[in-house]
Amino acid sequence: MDTAHTIKVFAGLGNNGGDGLALSRMLHQKGYPVEVYIIDYTKNRSDDFKVNLQRLEDLKDVSIHFISDKSGLPEIGEDDVVVDAIFGSGLTRPVTGFIADVIHHINSAEAVTIAIDIPSGLFADQHIDPKKGAVVRADYTLSFQMPKLAFVLPENDRFIGDWHILDIGLHPDYINRAEVKNFLLLKRDVQTTLKPRNKFAHKGTFGHALLIAGSYGKMGAAILASKACLRSGVGLLHTHIPKAGYEIMQTAVPECMLSIDRYENYFSEVPDLDMYSAVGIGPGLGMEKQSQMALKLLIQNYPKPVVFDADALNILAENKTWLAFLPKGSILTPHPKEFERLAGKWSNDYEKLHMLQDFCFKYNVYVVLKGAYSCICTPDKMCYFNSTGNPGMATAGSGDVLTGIITGLLAQAYAPAQAATLGVYLHGLAGDLAAKKKGQEAMLAGDLVEQLGKGFKKLKS
Repeated sequence: MDTAHTIKVFAGLGNNGGDGLALSRMLHQKGYPVEVYIIDYTKNRSDDFKVNLQRLEDLKDVSIHFISDKSGLPEIGEDDVVVDAIFGSGLTRPVTGFIADVIHHINSAEAVTIAIDIPSGLFADQHIDPKKGAVVRADYTLSFQMPKLAFVLPENDRFIGDWHILDIGLHPDYINRAEVKNFLLLKRDVQTTLKPRNKFAHKGTFGHALLIAGSYGKMGAAILASKACLRSGVGLLHTHIPKAGYEIMQTAVPECMLSIDRYENYFSEVPDLDMYSAVGIGPGLGMEKQSQMALKLLIQNYPKPVVFDADALNILAENKTWLAFLPKGSILTPHPKEFERLAGKWSNDYEKLHMLQDFCFKYNVYVVLKGAYSCICTPDKMCYFNSTGNPGMATAGSGDVLTGIITGLLAQAYAPAQAATLGVYLHGLAGDLAAKKKGQEAMLAGDLVEQLGKGFKKLKS
């Protein structure tokens, strides 16, 4: 940003307004043209606001305006930059009346808008109905120390824009002692879980995975999941497929051993499970009645955690009584529509998050709810929002790759929580590497598989 743009700061009367006044002072001292508009809606002022107002007034040549009704609102040009410092994260009720008029005025302008801490009118950790209260639609949000829960939920994207976190020097001990259930998953959180490889290890050291995937016309899903599983570091992999996929799989994934179903076109029987350290099921599976019954047998006969994806989830949604019998610690990887079929409808993203936590607690499972900031929820209702990934990953087969990665990690004796968090982070990281190489629009799911090696290297660096 250069000094040719006028910066119009809209400040409230609390601590967020105080931050806006402090920013105004510093921008003015750097030579930026600044106009300050104080929204004078009450006689109460915070100490932080009063201190920073006095410091700003001491500069003498700063343009400061007190606005008490909408007639005093300034014109905002398209070349201006608006700073929203009206309300911070302590807001407890929807914004209406005169202050709502201010927010509507900001939103109607074509200027770039930057929110300080959080867009005014938005709650940090609960749903806000924009029909009942005005919310600033920011292009950028500059928040402090830690992101708010609101930042990682889809319904708030139109208000928050691109968000960035500013370190304000909170003591690490204070942060570590805070009791929270929501976390942003970063590199440092997952790289410590990576298992080192012993010089004298052999393929049996790294587990034997079973993937049950594919049906007539959908063998690509089995290929993607199998390749990803192998790239995740598993020692041995069997993929159970219908007869129709035999030549396809032998040609496409020669490193994978095959378990062949008796049926030509779909999954109908569970192979001997004794030799497998982890099982993943669902990519391209289909919904045949025999497939459903075979899935039920798998649930009944395999005592270890299972990774359920795609059609395996859809089968569970049609047979919800089976959920109570899922192996303890299993990992489910639904996209939002698949989770809705399992858990029911929600009215907003906060309700969806509560339903997710209740679901994991009730059935003692881990759920990876896929999307931007994919959420990994644990049986004790902890939620880990992933920081890697990009919209280029919204392409057919991306979920199959994730299933393969998590199954491979689970086979290597990673605990379910580790397999889910490391797998999701690595999946997103591979997506980010693929986006740099291919561009988001041109990305394919196979590109994620090809970037897994670089992803592991980045985690170790």
